[in-house]
Amino acid sequence: MNPQKSIRLALLAGLAVVPLAQAGDELLDGINAYREALADGNPSELVAAEGEELWKMPRGPKNASLEQCDLGLGPGVIKGASAQLPRFFKDTGKVQDLETRLMTCMETLQGIDPQAVVKAGWLKGEKEKMAALVAYVVTASNGHKIRIDMRPPEMKKMYEMGKLAFYYRTGPMDFSCATCHGDQGKRIRMQELPDLRTQAGAASGWGSWPAYRVSNGQFWTMQHRLNDCFRQQRTAEPIYGSDATIALSVYLAATANGGKVVTPGIKR
Repeated sequence: MNPQKSIRLALLAGLAVVPLAQAGDELLDGINAYREALADGNPSELVAAEGEELWKMPRGPKNASLEQCDLGLGPGVIKGASAQLPRFFKDTGKVQDLETRLMTCMETLQGIDPQAVVKAGWLKGEKEKMAALVAYVVTASNGHKIRIDMRPPEMKKMYEMGKLAFYYRTGPMDFSCATCHGDQGKRIRMQELPDLRTQAGAASGWGSWPAYRVSNGQFWTMQHRLNDCFRQQRTAEPIYGSDATIALSVYLAATANGGKVVTPGIKR
């Protein structure tokens, strides 16, 4: 039997025999045990392996690879790169996160139109390839410290915009990011919700994304995760790679400065 299926069945069997009052704690223990069981064989490793192939594969109208892509530490350097993103890039004059920077490299090195990524469905077409590339890049920063350079004025501007977005209430339920992630000790469906206003909470949250989601067996990038937050607010979903998403990322990453990167993470 598939080991992941075995663990799920064990969790369900265990919950079936405990009193309802104990079920919450038992479920949390089970979730944590499941994460630990997957840690040594994180399914994201398979996605990262696909990403490494894509990184080295000649593609696009220019029939070139991404091996000379500069993610901020020099052409082709990926070790520690994602731990220092988002950042301001002088060549584009923009603050970019990992995904928008990869789109820049795909366009300049390979001739791939960024709209091919933006318009694709989640985990389809070029967005599926993007997820694999992200998994490959972030794996090379696992264990590194989050180091976001907030000196450029463009980064400070994005931070303030991201902070406004974090507290902005919208949608039919009048929710903001802070509704779920603005207090200590909150949970939803037994899932712990880190307080993203604090360094420890942001490090725990930001530092463990992108991640493999156990509930749907998918690898999600940070852009995907942020988009889903807006979806759950029942409000307009942001355009992929928009300033709004990058600003939120700057706010979270800067708040998490000094924390440890544990990517790809494992989520419910």
